Amino acid sequence: MLAQAEAAGTRYIDLQFTDVMGAVKTVTIPADQLPDTIEHGTWFDGSSVESFARTAESDMYLVPDLETFRVLPWATPATARLFCWAHTPDGEPYPGDPRGALRRAIELARELGFEYRCGPEIEFFLLRHNGNGALEPLPHDRGGYFDFATDRSVDVRQAMVSALQALGIEVNTAHHEVAAGQHEIDFSHAPAMKSADDVITFRYTLKAIAQQSDLVATFMPKPFVGLNGSGMHVHQSLRRVGDSENAFSDARDEYGLSETAKHFIAGQLHHAAGMCAVLAPLVNSYKRLVRGFEAPVVVSWARTNRAALVRIPHVTRRPTTRVELRSPDPSCNPYLAYAVMLRCGLDGIRRRLPLPPPVEESLYGFDDVELERRNVGLLPDNLKDAIDAFRHDDVVQDALGDHLAERLLEAKALEWREYRMQVTPWELDHYLDLA
Repeated sequence: MLAQAEAAGTRYIDLQFTDVMGAVKTVTIPADQLPDTIEHGTWFDGSSVESFARTAESDMYLVPDLETFRVLPWATPATARLFCWAHTPDGEPYPGDPRGALRRAIELARELGFEYRCGPEIEFFLLRHNGNGALEPLPHDRGGYFDFATDRSVDVRQAMVSALQALGIEVNTAHHEVAAGQHEIDFSHAPAMKSADDVITFRYTLKAIAQQSDLVATFMPKPFVGLNGSGMHVHQSLRRVGDSENAFSDARDEYGLSETAKHFIAGQLHHAAGMCAVLAPLVNSYKRLVRGFEAPVVVSWARTNRAALVRIPHVTRRPTTRVELRSPDPSCNPYLAYAVMLRCGLDGIRRRLPLPPPVEESLYGFDDVELERRNVGLLPDNLKDAIDAFRHDDVVQDALGDHLAERLLEAKALEWREYRMQVTPWELDHYLDLA
């Protein structure tokens, strides 16, 4: 790795980690300090990172994960990044490190004989500042789902794909999404840790490339009223440790699902409400999770029904069977999201939870009585209800650990209180003259 850094003419190294919400934190060192960082780590004040550490836990150091070395293709002078593990002064992994939560979940899966793999489909909006200071889609972007276009956004999207590939991210497809200004880029399946690293890299890479064109890439789940929001659908699979066979695949089943896959899905359905505060972590996330925009609202699974929470995509080769979870959005912390998704799926496997029947009909028009008759629940429809569900789900909290669960609850409770005190333009339009 040192030879690679020298060959690239690297001048600086960004040592990166995330806080509980997934915001990237960086300590930059000159390249000549890299050997010392590899041997001894780099110290930093953890208490200065919001929701990361208490004042008494301020002294920490970063240990670089050398496999994550990548040169940032847009940076001048030449700069590389390394994702890091946060450690306490006595050398122990810091329990408030989100990347550590995913590592613990991955280790548990390996103890049960599985490797967890993920492939996200990430939606985002590409916007520009108009003359009034507001953000809007590019003026010639009138594209819809999969539409061919020749406007400026196509060139920017292709530049984004090229930058992602230069950073070692294997891109499957890129295309226009439903709403004006909305796009999607999909990754190949990869081991969960690399996939989560790639999601973090994806977000700041797209923002950097957009800035070069005086544009803004946003991962806000629902930036515009009446338009589709942005999701982060995650395709998941388990491989058996040893032979690398897909543990989800069974050619004898109508949906191609093994018993392991069925229990995994049942676990995620069982914990769907408890996971929501992690997978859809913003007040704004619940403006996306509404009826009528193909976002999941009900706790169900299916193949053709894109309103289902869990979907089983058609595959041409049975060994590629995967399970698509549709509730996460791109504002989430991918380390925590993957950790709870994996732990909840494994809980279903360990407890052999039964999988309810699939629901292929559209459920948007069903009333509460019909949903209850079909034994179909609903996702939380606001952040407060999601927080309450998180508080009552021991498996989800255990996936994060006491420290991260406490920090997440504090941050989300504060966000909800601040939101409740706001007076919105909608309220002014509807009540100011009438009340």
